[in-house]
Amino acid sequence: MRVGGRIVVLAMAGAFAAVTAGWGAPRKTHSVVLGSVKKVEYSKAGDPAGFGSGEDGLKIRALLVDGVLKEWTTGESHDVTDRSFVVRRVIRLNDHLPDDKLEPGDKQGHWVWQRGPWLLVDRTTGHETALKLPDYDPGVSQVSWFRDYGAYCGVTASGKSLYAVVAQVAARKAVLAKKLVAFDPENHADPACGLAEWQREPLRITFHPAGKDAMSFDIVPGSAVLVEDAEDEGATAAAQK
Repeated sequence: MRVGGRIVVLAMAGAFAAVTAGWGAPRKTHSVVLGSVKKVEYSKAGDPAGFGSGEDGLKIRALLVDGVLKEWTTGESHDVTDRSFVVRRVIRLNDHLPDDKLEPGDKQGHWVWQRGPWLLVDRTTGHETALKLPDYDPGVSQVSWFRDYGAYCGVTASGKSLYAVVAQVAARKAVLAKKLVAFDPENHADPACGLAEWQREPLRITFHPAGKDAMSFDIVPGSAVLVEDAEDEGATAAAQK
């Protein structure tokens, strides 16, 4: 009985030592940076939804995690918290047809750049998640960020209405969704809506639909719902549909 008891005690001591060792183990840190800006060829033919009138190129930056390229991004980033930020992804898309013939010396084929979704990036874990912004349209929606709120003009699924939308990072539903004007996807101003403007006190957002008077809405402030995981492999929550 004593021998068996010693085995149990030793086993428990070993398990406890393993747990406490895990507590004391240093957490792996990551280097998350945005690289220098470079300009690439960009056209309406390559990105019919996201291309803006008068653009002659697209400025992009690499998202690097521990020195490794994870994504290409475009535009300014916005710090949501002291460890998480949002930035818009840009996608390099293969535009090579099966019957296209490569020119002499051309080993890459034909590629185009397209503006993609917004990403939520955690500087501690190096994890990035695509945000699902309600009624977001890449060709119409210009997101204006404040705290963990993103304000923009959205287009409904029918494509017939332009909405004032305020989304909160990690929230399931939009904080604000109000119709601004009717929308014609084939014939509309470019841009269809100017960049929304924030006011802190009282918390208010002003939208600027093209050809219409500005419209302002008061926002009832609430607590942030973003959960930033402590573990390296944890998935950071993103805004849901």
